[in-house]
Amino acid sequence: MDMFVISSILVACMLVMLISGVWVSLTLTGLGVIALMLVENSSIGLLLGTSSWSATTGWSLTALPLFIWMGEILFRTSLSEDLFQGLAPFLSKLPGKLLHVNILSCGIFAAVSGSSAATAATIGRMTLPELARRGYDEKMAIGTLAGSGTLGLLIPPSIILIVYGVAAETSIARLFLAGLLPGLLLIVLFMAYVIITSSLKKNASKVNDEQVWTRRDKLQAFRKLFPIATLITCVLGSIYQGIATPTEAAAFGVFGSLLISALTGNFSIASFRDSVLGAIRSSCMLGLILVGAHFLSLAMGFVGIPRALAEWIAGQGLTTLELIAYLTVFFVILGCFLDGISVVVLTTSVVMPMVAQAGIDLIWFGIFLVLVVEMSQITPPVGFNLFVIQALTGKNIFYVARCALPFFFMIALAIVIITIFPQIALFLPQLMTAG
Repeated sequence: MDMFVISSILVACMLVMLISGVWVSLTLTGLGVIALMLVENSSIGLLLGTSSWSATTGWSLTALPLFIWMGEILFRTSLSEDLFQGLAPFLSKLPGKLLHVNILSCGIFAAVSGSSAATAATIGRMTLPELARRGYDEKMAIGTLAGSGTLGLLIPPSIILIVYGVAAETSIARLFLAGLLPGLLLIVLFMAYVIITSSLKKNASKVNDEQVWTRRDKLQAFRKLFPIATLITCVLGSIYQGIATPTEAAAFGVFGSLLISALTGNFSIASFRDSVLGAIRSSCMLGLILVGAHFLSLAMGFVGIPRALAEWIAGQGLTTLELIAYLTVFFVILGCFLDGISVVVLTTSVVMPMVAQAGIDLIWFGIFLVLVVEMSQITPPVGFNLFVIQALTGKNIFYVARCALPFFFMIALAIVIITIFPQIALFLPQLMTAG
């Protein structure tokens, strides 16, 4: 059967299953079965069994449930309140004042959560009511939360980077380090936008926030930040220094988050049970998706679609920049209808040969892919962060999307910057390799 016909049938089947509400994991597995049937391969059961085993027995994958559990534990603490109170005294002099707390709180929480939705929901519960009470512009408050909430996808430990590392057979430790500087770049771009906008619109909102912070207040605020700052430093520092693997660092992170939970008075048998159940649900969902993705990748190899597509791309004579531009549009559109992890596992088997053909570094491409997925998280109609913030505010989803639009363009600017200066993503991983 012609390759174009097979590809068209598979795309049509995928759309029908996803629109029908079939689980992503079952959609991936089903597509693999259909692909093998189209090329008359009779070893479907054997291939599914072997691919399922190899997809779930990799040691690097054990970091996934541990980092998810760490985030679930901290989600049930007073961390968001401590972050707000701890950061507020140090940001009161900047134009935009406590709007920066939204951005930095999301950045810090992302460094221990790894989840975009958990970051937006946890920080938003604390900051949105407080910013509203103090008279901050509602659009800016919602926009900063929507944009900064996506940092959970990029700043390590990132769940989606672990999934990409497993799917692309790339070092998770190097991916974590690669995400640090682009994550800081995004924070700087977000804060710069708030500073410029607030400076140009000094009287745009009646902000009731003239509190004077003493040196003692700042010292007390720093104490609130100390536990979480220590946890982040130990988890990421142990990976960077080569003291621990990502899995070992994740285990330490779980212990540290339990300790923080106990010290802040949030630990209870009920919260512990809820954190375990939440981690199990998320880990099982991701595990099933990875099994389906691995089977689909194997089936695609038998069909020959990745090889044919790579050869077609090579025959088009596209430059690297043109390929990146096309992939950006493709991933943003796909991300409007699927969550970030599904985008990664659905496309890895097809896209990786194209990327390799173009000579693009897989570590850099992982960061690029996550940034594009971040854009899709605040793009209607199915931007996942938009739904989270809609639930928090009760606003129309398109109103939330308009508030988030400037931060969509800030992420696009970050993609342009790391494309022009790829060392922003590659500098720290290269230091690790050199060490």
